[in-house]
Amino acid sequence: MATSAPGRPPTTLRLPAWLRSTDGVTQPPQAIFFDIDDTLFSTTVFADKARRAAVDAMIRAGLRADRADATRELDDVITEFSSNYGGHFDKVLDRLGPESFEGHNRAVIVAAGVVAYHATKWRELKVYDDVYEVLKWLAGTPMVRGIISAGITIKQAEKLIRLEVLEFLTPAAIFFTDQVGFSKPNPKLYRRVLQRLSLQPQRCIYVGDNPTHDIDPCNREGWTTVRIRRSGRHAAEEGATNAKHEIRDFFELRRLLQDEYGVS
Repeated sequence: MATSAPGRPPTTLRLPAWLRSTDGVTQPPQAIFFDIDDTLFSTTVFADKARRAAVDAMIRAGLRADRADATRELDDVITEFSSNYGGHFDKVLDRLGPESFEGHNRAVIVAAGVVAYHATKWRELKVYDDVYEVLKWLAGTPMVRGIISAGITIKQAEKLIRLEVLEFLTPAAIFFTDQVGFSKPNPKLYRRVLQRLSLQPQRCIYVGDNPTHDIDPCNREGWTTVRIRRSGRHAAEEGATNAKHEIRDFFELRRLLQDEYGVS
């Protein structure tokens, strides 16, 4: 296996002989890739728990505000400045005004929110039980098992570590958009993944929850698409195209791979 510069995925991956192309022969998929958020775990449910835990901790540390008001301001800050913004709790205090922390050091209130948020990460950030079981099963097959995830590299990598699924993935097949240089739904992202791993789109499967960022671009690039519609903010959305398959959990994914694609 070839290696690359530190911080970047390797450029090539040797497939098992029986998964390599053979003219005139229909073969099983070479690879399966997954999104992370609202696919491997419920990002939406986790974020709600973590934000509310942070607000409660800030109130205990001296924040003078109604819980509902503070939570609403936090949600608005995240919507306006994105989840990757580094000053969510400071911005909440700015919005609530100096009277909300009068007599207290605002840094202590902010730190209380940060600590509570990260404590919730350790406690609540877990994959669905069916995801863990099916990823473990997939690790026993010759298929390449990868990730294509949008977001800040270190944050997405941290999720994989905390979710405890890294051992089931192919190390060279983990891609974060910040590292690759293309973000979803840019089709060049998916082309670059295929190029680095010497894969063919018609023999790759992508599993994701977002119809416009996961399903549409992969459909256009000739991948087999699987939309998971379990929960999350994209569950009710529709894209320009339909996924080839739709599932509610990873047990359905396993049955699909076994029955329709001969994966075992």
